[in-house]
Amino acid sequence: MLDAGFFNDCKKLEIQKGVKDFNIPIIRSNRKLVATENGGLRDPSPLVFNSVWKSQEAKRVMDKFNYPVCSGIQRPKNYEDIAFMSVLELGQLLKAKLITSEELTQIFLNRLKRYSHVLESVITITEELAFQQAKEADQVLAKDKYLGPLHGIPYGLKDIIAVPDYPTTWGSKSFKDQVIDGEAWVYKRLKSAGAVLVAKLVSGSLGYDDIWFGGRTRNPWNIEEFSTGSSAGPASSTSAGLVPFAIGSETVGSITYPATRCGVTALRPTFGAVGRTGVMSISESLDKLGPLCRSAADCAVVLDAIRGKDPDDLSSRDIMLGDPFSVDITKLTVGYLEDADKEVVGVLKSKGVNVVPFNLDYTVDSAQGIVSFTMDVDMLAHFDEWQRSNQDDEFEAQDQWPLELRRARVISAVDYIQAQRGRSKLIQEVKENFTVDAFIGGSGDWEKICVGNLVGMPVVVIPTGFKTISNAPSDDTRRKTTITTGIYAPPDHDHVALALAIAYQSVTNHHKQRPPIDDIGPNDSIPNPPTSAVPARQLRDY
Repeated sequence: MLDAGFFNDCKKLEIQKGVKDFNIPIIRSNRKLVATENGGLRDPSPLVFNSVWKSQEAKRVMDKFNYPVCSGIQRPKNYEDIAFMSVLELGQLLKAKLITSEELTQIFLNRLKRYSHVLESVITITEELAFQQAKEADQVLAKDKYLGPLHGIPYGLKDIIAVPDYPTTWGSKSFKDQVIDGEAWVYKRLKSAGAVLVAKLVSGSLGYDDIWFGGRTRNPWNIEEFSTGSSAGPASSTSAGLVPFAIGSETVGSITYPATRCGVTALRPTFGAVGRTGVMSISESLDKLGPLCRSAADCAVVLDAIRGKDPDDLSSRDIMLGDPFSVDITKLTVGYLEDADKEVVGVLKSKGVNVVPFNLDYTVDSAQGIVSFTMDVDMLAHFDEWQRSNQDDEFEAQDQWPLELRRARVISAVDYIQAQRGRSKLIQEVKENFTVDAFIGGSGDWEKICVGNLVGMPVVVIPTGFKTISNAPSDDTRRKTTITTGIYAPPDHDHVALALAIAYQSVTNHHKQRPPIDDIGPNDSIPNPPTSAVPARQLRDY
């Protein structure tokens, strides 16, 4: 019936069990939610067809943000101190000609080579390209032409983002030698801003979790622990000072989870804010690109460089965001959930924000199932041949994509559309009940992650503290568990969430702390130490 004779008997039994245990409960829940009436008068699918061949909209010019000036910045004597400076601080050093982009690039290349094997966070070091771009940045600056705060700043890209002449492996052994002849839109935007690409960073295999063909990415705050989430390399590398910032992606949790685990500041932007041409796709209606940085101010700077309409990405838009550096937060009403970080609530209240208890109410109880149906069916459409040719047998973790995509093969078109109608109902209910300007809540809660991604709302993840690891082998251990929270805003209001995060970080220093990757403390040892996971031919210096 499904022309799926490529499944062997064992896989058929696995699918049968998955359908019974997983698919059918979701199907029944969605039918109850949106399929009790005939005629399609309510809850239309959010996947809307647009017959226009070329956009007729008048071109709108998005105003650039007004970045704060880091006055009085001096060049540190210690290279590590330089490595942990913010983008805005590094930009001021470059603009004042206290350091060159080539010098800065060499500092971060050295750190990438020193720590990448420990953290298993880097796939390809783009050294030749990096020095070429750094040299160009210095030459342009020598002519007194300044391209902006990313001019000459090194960075990393998650390795699902295409860059010509370098492997784009998608973190998968099936594609580890793949070279895509084309530039991703986000790479073009960063290149035009004068930024310097120093590395392609780990993506979990085909955008799933932190396991990839070379190993499993580590959390710099506790290298016995893994980073979680497929933007594993961007989170781990930024946390450890291997890059000043990185671009990751999220379909459902791939920015928020590793940012939470590795203690970095990150922005999952409004859906459609950043173009995705040249990026491996899991789900066209869920995929987003966003920055992982040292601070919320840096996230704002990077977002400003990469946002806007991508002519080849039909979902991308020119979103007229306000300036996060100019938002009057005393005019905002901000809700806080039960799991909100109380320090964040207190700090924002002390700065004049009207903070109130809040619950984001909605009746849809199948958000997690809707996410699974949407993501898995879309992913299978993109990797149909991969499954039919049994390449999934070589996947790095058999309980991840292989299991989910076999189950997705037997989701009917009707039930997929019913899931989208359920999603539409959820979006409408969230819109009606989002009665505050933003709200504060846990950043690693799966329900919030599912709802946030289905709705397309932005969130800024911020570190708010640290605690000693559980079952510590020594009282002297320096390894930590990071504590984080999320600041959520309605779609197209990324500037509000960023402004609140910037305000919080202006009087706290959790985001400035450095992980103990060089010295985990006396009397502490790692029972399962990482080993060099990247083949020498892959982690090469171009």
